[in-house]
Amino acid sequence: MYVAKRSHHNPVLIPERQHPWEAIATFNWSPIKKGKNIHVLYRAISYPDPLTRPESQSTIGHATTTDGIHYKDKTHFIYPENDWEKFGCEDPRVTLFEGKYYTFYTALSEYPFNANGIKVAVAVSDDLKSIKEKHLVTPFNAKAMALFPERINGKITVIFSYHTDMPPAHIAIAQCNKIEELWSVDFWENWQKNIDKNIIQNIERTVRDHVEVGAVPIKTKLGWLFIYSHIQNYFEPMDHDPRIFGIEALLFDLKNPQKIIGRTEGPILVPEEPYELSGFAPNIVFPSGALVEKDILHIYYGAADTTCCRANIVLSDLLKTISFSENKINKFVRFKNNPIISPNKDNAWEATATFNPAAIMLGNKIHILYRTLANDNTSYIGYAVSKDGLNIDERLQLPIYSPRESFETKKIPNGNSGCEDPRLIKIGSLIYMCYTAFDSIGPPRVAVTSISEKDFLKRNWVWSKPVILTPNGIDDKDTCFLPEKIDGKYMIMHRIGTDICADYIKTLDFEKDKVMRCIKVLGPRINSWDSSKVGITAPPIKTKYGWLLLYHGVSRSHSTYRVGAVLLSLKDPTIVLSRITDPIFEPETDYEKVGIVNNVVFPCGMVVKKGVLFIYYGGADKVTGVATIKLDIILQVLKRGIKL
Repeated sequence: MYVAKRSHHNPVLIPERQHPWEAIATFNWSPIKKGKNIHVLYRAISYPDPLTRPESQSTIGHATTTDGIHYKDKTHFIYPENDWEKFGCEDPRVTLFEGKYYTFYTALSEYPFNANGIKVAVAVSDDLKSIKEKHLVTPFNAKAMALFPERINGKITVIFSYHTDMPPAHIAIAQCNKIEELWSVDFWENWQKNIDKNIIQNIERTVRDHVEVGAVPIKTKLGWLFIYSHIQNYFEPMDHDPRIFGIEALLFDLKNPQKIIGRTEGPILVPEEPYELSGFAPNIVFPSGALVEKDILHIYYGAADTTCCRANIVLSDLLKTISFSENKINKFVRFKNNPIISPNKDNAWEATATFNPAAIMLGNKIHILYRTLANDNTSYIGYAVSKDGLNIDERLQLPIYSPRESFETKKIPNGNSGCEDPRLIKIGSLIYMCYTAFDSIGPPRVAVTSISEKDFLKRNWVWSKPVILTPNGIDDKDTCFLPEKIDGKYMIMHRIGTDICADYIKTLDFEKDKVMRCIKVLGPRINSWDSSKVGITAPPIKTKYGWLLLYHGVSRSHSTYRVGAVLLSLKDPTIVLSRITDPIFEPETDYEKVGIVNNVVFPCGMVVKKGVLFIYYGGADKVTGVATIKLDIILQVLKRGIKL
C-alpha cells in the first residue's frame, strides 16, 4: 500500500505564448539532476503556421530549476535538422551515461504521420547546453527509448516501445557493447532476428491493453524500478469499459532487465484532475520521467498532452507493495479457517447468507453481530463471539435483532427486507447499532437502536425502539457516528448516492436530531478502482495521527468491491489528510469471488487488539471472514502520505 499525491503546484510547466515554438503545449518531460539543478527536457508544440505542414510542430525544450517548482532559462533544445526528423521531435528521455547526456526521442520523417516515419533518434550532449551529435537509431517503427544509467552485466542497455504504431506493440530490451551500435542498421537487423527473446513478456493484462515505455529506469536495492504507461482497453474500448490511461510500475531484476520481479496491480495515477481531463488530447496522463530524492519518488508526467505535471510517492512504500518478495509484509492476512461464519440450513433465519458483520471488543472478547438472509430474503442480525478474534467460540441459534417496525418489515412477499449491515459504536454505557432498514418497497434508510453494555454482556437483548436517522425518500446507507463529540456535536457519517457524507447533531436523541445534510467527505476517484461509489466499512478508529477510516469502493467497469483507507483530521473529520492509492484488501479467494453477489469484500466491523487490526467482512454477500494486519503498517503509510 502506498499514497501517490499530485504536486500542489500542478501543472508545473505550461505553454508560453511569447515562445511560438511552445505556445500550444508543453508536456512529457524528462528530468535529470546536475549539481544543485534539475534539468528538464520536454516536448513542445508550436503555434499553428498555416504555411507549413503540419501547421503545429513538435520540438524539444529545455529548462532548469533548483526547487522543482519554478523553472527558468527555457530554450529551444532539439528541433528538426535532418530529413529523418523533419516533421517533428517528440517525447525526450535523457540519461547521463559514462560522462555524456544521451537524449532519446521520437523522430518524425513523414507527413501525414504513419508508422514507417515514426522512429527513435538520439541527441548527444556534453553539458546539456548544446547538442554535439544526432543520430537516427531504429530503422523500424519505435518510440520512447530510454537508456539505463549504467551497464548491466557489462552491457549497454536500452528499453523502448517496439512497433508502437503497428499493433500489437511491445516493450523490448536491446543490449550492446558500444554505444555507437545503437545507431547501426546492422545491429538492429541482427536484433530483430531474435525479436521474441528481446520482448518483455506478460506486461499487458489483457489483449485489449496497450503499454509504452515511460521513464528512464531507476536502480533501487530491490531491482530496476520502471515507470510506464499502461492503457486499459486501448483496443476496442466500450462504454462500460472505457480506455483508461494509467501510470504503473514494474520491477526488473538487477542483473536481468527482462525478468519482472514486481509490479503494480493497478494504476498509480489515472486522469482525475481538470488539467488531465481536458487539453490538447483529453483524459491522458503519460509518464516520461522520474527522480528519487531521499525516499521520495517524483514521477514526471504529461497531462492531456498539454502541460507538465508531477506526482510524489514514498519509494519504500511503493517497492514493498510491488515486489513479489516483499509485498506479503504489507497485506492483510486472511484467517486460514475462513469463512468463520457460514449459513446454517437448519435455521431458516440464517439459511441463505451470513455476512457483513459488525464487531466490538468487550470484556476481552470480540462480539460479532452479523447480517443474515433468511429463506424468504428477510435480513436479521445474528450473534457470535470469539476470544482470540479468529475462532468462533459460540454462536447463538436465534437472532438477537429482528425487523419490528413498519419501515423494515416486508411489504412484498419474498422481497428483500429487514435489518442490514450493522455498525456498532459504544458511547458511555450504551452500545448503539446503526443499520440499513428496508421494507422491500421504499428506498433504504438508516435506523439506529441501542442497548446497555450490561444487558448486552448478559445477552438480555432489550434493544431500544429503533428510530429512522436519515431523511424520508432518500436512499441512504453505510452509517455510523464518531464515539466522541467534535466541537460539541456528534458527527454522523453516511452515504448518499456515490459519496461518503457527514452531518453534525447536538444530541443522541434521534427523535429530535436527525441527519439533514450531506457534507461531502470522500467520493469516487475517476478512472480508478473506486470509480463508481464509496461507503464506510466500520466506524473510524481514533489514532494520534487522525481518524482511520476504511471504506469500500466499487469499480465502474466490473463492480468489484474492494477496501481503501483514509486518514481524517482529528479536529475536523470532514477533511481527508491522506488517502491510500491502491486497495488494501480485495476479493482473492473463492468465498469472496463466488456467492450471492460475486467479487465482494465488505467489512462492517474492525477491532484493534494488541496493535493488530482485525477486520470482519462479508465475502460475496454469502459468508463472514476475518483478516488481520498490524495497525501501524496502515497508519505509517498514511502518515507518510500527509507529508508528500
